[in-house]
Amino acid sequence: MRRAPSYYLRIATLILGALVVAAPAPVLAFSRVKDLVEVQGIRDNMLVGYGLVVGLNGTGDSLKNAPFTQQSIQAMLERLGVNTRGQVMQTKDVAAVMVTANLPAFAAPGTRIDVSVSAMGDAKNLQGGTLLVTPLFGADGSIYALAQGPVAVGGFAAQGAAASVTRGVPTAGRIANGAIVEKDTGFKLASLSTVKLSLHNPDLTTASRIAKAVNTYLGNGAAQATDPSNVQLEVPANYPGGVMSLLTDIEQIKVDPDQPAKVIIDENSGVIVMGADVRISTVAIAQGNLTIKVTETPQVSQPSPFSNTGTTQTVPRTNIQIDDSRGNRMAVMNEGVSLQHLVDGLNALGVGPRDIISILQAIKAAGALQADIQVIG
Repeated sequence: MRRAPSYYLRIATLILGALVVAAPAPVLAFSRVKDLVEVQGIRDNMLVGYGLVVGLNGTGDSLKNAPFTQQSIQAMLERLGVNTRGQVMQTKDVAAVMVTANLPAFAAPGTRIDVSVSAMGDAKNLQGGTLLVTPLFGADGSIYALAQGPVAVGGFAAQGAAASVTRGVPTAGRIANGAIVEKDTGFKLASLSTVKLSLHNPDLTTASRIAKAVNTYLGNGAAQATDPSNVQLEVPANYPGGVMSLLTDIEQIKVDPDQPAKVIIDENSGVIVMGADVRISTVAIAQGNLTIKVTETPQVSQPSPFSNTGTTQTVPRTNIQIDDSRGNRMAVMNEGVSLQHLVDGLNALGVGPRDIISILQAIKAAGALQADIQVIG
């Protein structure tokens, strides 16, 4: 039975459609804009202050070696109506400390934040101490919080006449909810007409993609990538909910971030991290080390039992092993080899992490590694 031409056309169309569906699609690592940028102005602020920890059991500062502690004690007592000028102090129950904290964005007066306490003098342990009222200053010199409370120390120290044990750092501790915010930063997000989005990892392509995605979502040209680190966003005057709603909606937009081809090497630990876009040109690689192992196993030679002649002698025995890596061969990496093929090829040569570092640096020196090598540690 003959089929109509349209029948075969429909069959061919179905087969072609099935092949298109079955074809592997490129894998894109989409991320939210929220995970790629920070809104400029929404940030923590560092606070610092100087205070006294009292109530230490003889583990505080020795006043001879820490004169600033004695001066601070005298100034504190004078504010409380006690005059100690000209008196000799010998207390070791007080320690001068630096108090640090992070003031969260939009923290309102009356809210509490955690603080860290660290000894400045020669105090041995802050365990059991209490921090007295300490003002915490911002970078502008204003007081933003007041800290006070018992210090919690994670480490400990114990010693006797002939031995001592120290675990952790007993001269540093924390006070949970130990500071009360007295003043906000004054930053008003709702009044902004322009918002700047700062990228965590500056990149030209990523910044342009973010601006394009935001403009596609808003339907206008409100976003513009001004440089690899920043995207300028003009707040539409009629946007429902204002700046807060605008940022909330933009944070959920999906963008495929780009990243440069980079190889990170930590020479101290031997850790190597290579990006997915690392490529190499055609290059031949060979790796071999000469290893000589010398083992001494002396043996003892003794005379026969009940023999009147002969003495016990030590006979040297030396074993020398030489490994010239003769079995290792040269491998050829073709142009455009991907990260997976590069790693497979190096593993096939039996190359360890330390030798891979040297090989990658040699490939880079030869101009065959199309990536940037960054050495840390």
